[in-house]
Amino acid sequence: MHDIRAIRENPESFDAGLARRGLEPQSAALLALDEKRRALITEAQAAQTRRNEASKAIGAAKARRDDPIDLMAEVAALKERMPQIDAEEKAVGAELTTLLAALPNLPYADVPQGADEEANQLVATVGEPTALAFEAKEHDAFGPALGLDFETGARLSGTRFTLVRGAAAKLHRALGQFMLDTLEAHGYEQAIPPLLVREETMFGTGQLPKFAEDSFQTTDGRWLIPTAEVSLTNIVREQILSEEELPLRFAALTACFRSEAGSAGRDTRGFIRQHQFEKCEMVSITTPEQSEAEHERMTQCAEGILTALGLPFRRMKLCSGDMGFTAARTYDLEVWLPGQARYREISSCSTCGDFQARRMNARFRPAGEKGTRFVHTLNGSGLAVGRTLVAVLENYQQEDGSVRVPDVLKPYLGGLEVFAPAN
Repeated sequence: MHDIRAIRENPESFDAGLARRGLEPQSAALLALDEKRRALITEAQAAQTRRNEASKAIGAAKARRDDPIDLMAEVAALKERMPQIDAEEKAVGAELTTLLAALPNLPYADVPQGADEEANQLVATVGEPTALAFEAKEHDAFGPALGLDFETGARLSGTRFTLVRGAAAKLHRALGQFMLDTLEAHGYEQAIPPLLVREETMFGTGQLPKFAEDSFQTTDGRWLIPTAEVSLTNIVREQILSEEELPLRFAALTACFRSEAGSAGRDTRGFIRQHQFEKCEMVSITTPEQSEAEHERMTQCAEGILTALGLPFRRMKLCSGDMGFTAARTYDLEVWLPGQARYREISSCSTCGDFQARRMNARFRPAGEKGTRFVHTLNGSGLAVGRTLVAVLENYQQEDGSVRVPDVLKPYLGGLEVFAPAN
């Protein structure tokens, strides 16, 4: 959500930010509504003042035994007009809010300009692509023998659902717990948030109203979370925190649900893009002064998990046209998949500035000050468990279809060294 006062003060800068997102100028239309709304507020205040004055004058006239008929007619007219003004002001305010709510966050100055992923900027590459002594297979070719049951998942629920069983289920759970334990060691408080949330909660983190078709809604009006970011970030909605409480850091391992409405035809095979998946999510709530360092810290936490698992990856800074709706800057971590012979996204770490905080009305009181400021919010995957499972399967695959267990996961699997395919 954007600050209309900031747009009023510098409309050219606002439109320039939207242009970097590939959008047409919006400040003129927004400021016209803002001016109309403020004029109605001024009219309402003037009408109330005049009504009070006229009412007093009526009383004085009656005390003098004068006929206040003109004043009484004026008060009657004001009494009729004031609800109309109030209704008009609310309607204009709602229209302004609707327009503002549909506009994405503005990219930070260091975000590369571009329309799509082709303009993303390589920041760093960690590790060399895994070299296997045999022809690498994609996970969906040998994963079924380890428990990735695509056929049963589709039979139970339709496309983009998978039944995970046996060795794959054990590996999946080990990965999720390892991620959660690692993030707790980095100072993230573990949380088990609701998976069903209200509409205003989805609005707070930017999923609504623009991306309703990408999520699942229940019959009672609640929404299944597309990411734990929604629940975790909204912990501070409508709160005023003290500066001493910040930063707050939360981590949750949850199921996530996405309709994938905008990705028809993409990754229909395998375990990459599912309607239901698990992800270990990081959320940070900070002061504006802390948020820059927190973004780097969060990204490094996600990178540390990939490094510990021995998976080659690279960090990409997303361009202005490839970032998510609420992000002001995003780093994507892309893991190497030998079967596809390419890097694939496994984590996104974004800083949102005060964009989400305005939607949630989440503030803090700086030490020694009476006023409040909006917090800054950040979120990141640490990591997407299913995609990490795919990365482990493909990078640790052996020619006979078995998969070696990364050293850091062995304590979670009773010292198991190798996952062997079922006979």
